[in-house]
Amino acid sequence: MSDKLCGLAGLGLDNLEDMDIFGQEKKEEQAVVEAPKIEEKDLIYDKNFTCPVCGEDFSTKIMKTGKARLLGTDQDLRAKYEGIDAVKYDVILCPHCGYAALNRYFNNITKVYAKLIKENISSKVQLHTYDDDIYTYEEAIERYKLCLANAVVKRAHASEKAYICLKSGWLMRGYQEYLEESGDTDMARLREVKNMEEAYLKNAYTGFTEALQTEGFPMCGMDEITVEFLIGVLATRFQKYDVASRMVASILTSPSANARTKDKARELKDQILEELKSQKK
Repeated sequence: MSDKLCGLAGLGLDNLEDMDIFGQEKKEEQAVVEAPKIEEKDLIYDKNFTCPVCGEDFSTKIMKTGKARLLGTDQDLRAKYEGIDAVKYDVILCPHCGYAALNRYFNNITKVYAKLIKENISSKVQLHTYDDDIYTYEEAIERYKLCLANAVVKRAHASEKAYICLKSGWLMRGYQEYLEESGDTDMARLREVKNMEEAYLKNAYTGFTEALQTEGFPMCGMDEITVEFLIGVLATRFQKYDVASRMVASILTSPSANARTKDKARELKDQILEELKSQKK
């Protein structure tokens, strides 16, 4: 028997006679549909604020909570997300008077300190205008510089200034990663960004070390164990191994530290011992 549909001509279906009975129809290759790339502008939105210093209303870009996918966390607690550097969107800046602060601290200002801001910041600052859909690293760096200047002027606690410096260091790290990924070969600029990261993190270490002795908890939204771990990581980075070892020991002997944190502390302890061993060679 033929494997063709013979005998259909008499039924007016002669066009089907050459079709295979068991043959597979050729399937068109389906184009691979790639998932749409996550864009930074889709992970932020404009939020309205009223400035506690000058009373003016304004809007600023904020990252959408829970929208971006967390990829991981650096040893010094910097969170990394897909499609966005969250650090860029944590400074709230009033475009009318130049008052700037991290989101968690923006409304925490007294009349006395607001007066200091007006006298030392608002009366002199010359703000730049940006029209991008997102905050570029250049704009974000400027916002953090203003944030730190405001914190100094308003006599913020050591922990707040340290936290700004920590996040500024994270921002510089993100900027360096961005430059490297984009193929930037300006080595002078890359070195400058790296040096700025180091300088900010050193200030963060100094500030948190002071705050640990003078302030209570929670501190910048962190409990004592988390701050001790952070100080331990920063101390290790700057070869302050005696301080780092004390922080690790405090965590490992603390009944309130959870198992995950103690595991991270043990990893840090191993790192400290390895670095000390390498120095002796």
